Amino acid sequence: MAPAARRRGRPERPAASVPGSRPVGPRFEIATDRPCARAADPIRPIGRPYCPALSPSALPVNPLLDTLQSYPFEKLRALFKDAAPPADLKPISFGIGEPRHPTPALVRDAVVAALDGLAVYPATAGSPALREAIAGWLVRRYGLPGIDANTEVLPVSGSREALFALAQAVVDPTAGVKDPAKRAIVLCPNPFYQIYEGAALLAGGEPWYVNSDPARNFACDYAAVPEAVWARAQLLYVCSPGNPTGAVLTLDDWRELFALSDRYGFVIASDECYSEIYFDEARPPLGALEAAHRLGRNFERIVVLSSLSKRSNAPGMRSGFVAGDAAILRQFLLYRTYHGAALSPVWQAASLAAWGDEAHVRENRALYVQKFSTVTPMLADVLDVRPPDAAFYLWANVARTGLADAEFARRLYADYNVTVLPGSYLARTAHGTNPGRDFVRLALVASVDECAEGAKRIVAFCRSLA
Repeated sequence: MAPAARRRGRPERPAASVPGSRPVGPRFEIATDRPCARAADPIRPIGRPYCPALSPSALPVNPLLDTLQSYPFEKLRALFKDAAPPADLKPISFGIGEPRHPTPALVRDAVVAALDGLAVYPATAGSPALREAIAGWLVRRYGLPGIDANTEVLPVSGSREALFALAQAVVDPTAGVKDPAKRAIVLCPNPFYQIYEGAALLAGGEPWYVNSDPARNFACDYAAVPEAVWARAQLLYVCSPGNPTGAVLTLDDWRELFALSDRYGFVIASDECYSEIYFDEARPPLGALEAAHRLGRNFERIVVLSSLSKRSNAPGMRSGFVAGDAAILRQFLLYRTYHGAALSPVWQAASLAAWGDEAHVRENRALYVQKFSTVTPMLADVLDVRPPDAAFYLWANVARTGLADAEFARRLYADYNVTVLPGSYLARTAHGTNPGRDFVRLALVASVDECAEGAKRIVAFCRSLA
């Protein structure tokens, strides 16, 4: 483009060198013939005059941000925008999976006792005492022969932060620069926790969705993944117990995934933040590290992520851990040192207390058992629903009502002031279908009485449709 034809202050994108590729970022030409009061500002970027008249749209930004989709709760707010629920009915929300049981006293007391920790910077690797406490919990919980607290355990600022950051540390963003057909692939369950997708996209990877199959207890159909996809895979996210389905991977499932990882070399990130919400004290859900031990293998290319948010009703602490392959954790620690996501010494002290106690966790589980045993039979009269393997969600099929999942959620809110999350908002259309379609997710996080009242309203709503 000739200089005279350039539109000043507008981004000029360089031509892509490979058909179908997109530029890494916009290039800007800034007009310098306008009066700028601070043109000599010494802290301006080198070669870029400061000009307050410059449009915000001309600021350099990461173009990958444009690939992110709205979060499910933003879509829900838009869905409810024009709805006016009955004012005489107290709002009941099954929408957000935020634990609402009281945080245990031992955690609160530990926070107060550790407030002096606010005066010091935390170590990115966490304290040795916290790493030992997490390692001890892993050994007890999963029957492991041992785990190295110094090299195979890393405290993190909640599993959400770590799930996102792990992709940035594992995925090679240069893989598709010269040839988009070689772009790194990150496999995600479908439906899924949206952080997996965002982490993949912002790491420069390409999400590939593996649909769950209701006929197989919502297990993902990994046999349907093409060879060419596995060949480009660098990271596989799994969630067990699953969000939103509550399904738990079996030992055979893990055997299949480990074999695929051995063959193609990708990392497995196992999101296990719901591992302590289950309904039979004699049958806790199987975890990835436990499966590896039982199958006689080490932790190579396996990383487990967990949290105190659900286990100990402490979502505000944002405290969790990553454990597994020491080589991956060594690189992840390097990334996090620059990322600056160290866990506060106050939360580390409270976390140490929480990981060392199981009594409050059993009490927590008992409340969920009571809620599921109360609510599930009520809803089963009007919806296709059954108890999950674990976690605190009911994944209910609403097709028999004749309403699509989003319309079901909108009308339920408008008529009865009850919030549920449409399943299609938690999934992507992939391979010809959206596996969340016709489902709604109910998070049974409120009190037993509130959950029962919400279930009564759902039953009344469904019967009104008949």
